[in-house]
Amino acid sequence: MKIIIALSGLLFLAGCQKNEVVSEFTGTQATYALVAGSAYNISGTATFKERKDGTSTVLISLTGTDGNAQFPVHLHLGDLSVADADVALLLSPVVAVNGKSETIVSQLANETKITYKELIQLAACVKIHLAESGAGRSVILAAGNIGASSTNLASGRLGIGLCKSN
Repeated sequence: MKIIIALSGLLFLAGCQKNEVVSEFTGTQATYALVAGSAYNISGTATFKERKDGTSTVLISLTGTDGNAQFPVHLHLGDLSVADADVALLLSPVVAVNGKSETIVSQLANETKITYKELIQLAACVKIHLAESGAGRSVILAAGNIGASSTNLASGRLGIGLCKSN
């Protein structure tokens, strides 16, 4: 009898627990193609997801990467054909083993606050570099226009401008 009472109590408690998953996202998102930017066969997508607080999460997903490297990701002002375009934001590096990067964005590099709606209207591009410095910095693994620049399509890797060197 004690077992039945104990089981009834556990079932009652289990029925009272809520297993709801609360999302921090609104459901609004924009996804942009990232094309190969060099001899490396790497491409993917950049997805900008609106968060309920008005900020953004930027997800980079690449195919063709492997190993233990981390590839720097920059958000540049202007479309991807612009050489030496200013860096608006440094995103989290892509981890080569899974080809992923995730960054929560609430402000640009100059500390200007930016909402999701402002970010996806920005005339900009995403560039993934082979390395943060040295010769590898000039190698663009993948790139794509975002926001207002997304209507400008580059013609393959020949249409990708090099970045400023440090």
